[in-house]
Amino acid sequence: MSSVREAALVALLAAVRLVPGATVQRETVVPEAVPPGGLIILRDGAPGEPETTLSPLTYHYEHAARLEVMVQSAGPRAVQLDRLLVALGHALAADRTLGGAVEWLEWAAPETDDLALPAVAAVKGALVTVVLVYSTRNPLW
Repeated sequence: MSSVREAALVALLAAVRLVPGATVQRETVVPEAVPPGGLIILRDGAPGEPETTLSPLTYHYEHAARLEVMVQSAGPRAVQLDRLLVALGHALAADRTLGGAVEWLEWAAPETDDLALPAVAAVKGALVTVVLVYSTRNPLW
């Protein structure tokens, strides 16, 4: 049995995998080449300090995970990245409860930049913070 935290992250990963053509990974190193359809890496992030309620004791988290979104091409990388981010937005908006794994899913606008990665040419990337709202009776559950 996995924790509420892990179930939320697994459900987020499954939702992101619905982005057409993108390669989606979790907690991996950035490869030397970005796949043609783009690359999205889920970074687990941190649950932060919970709000608590008593009777029954419940911990309410707003867990900030991060999605690293990257494209690499000889063409207009900004356009390719924008298309990938739009597809990601559709995948996340399809179910803001991730099938019941979270109470609510929220995300921020992307922070974009050209990336200078060793041995990797022409990469455009974005960082998207995704907030997973969930509650649990035990911080380790």
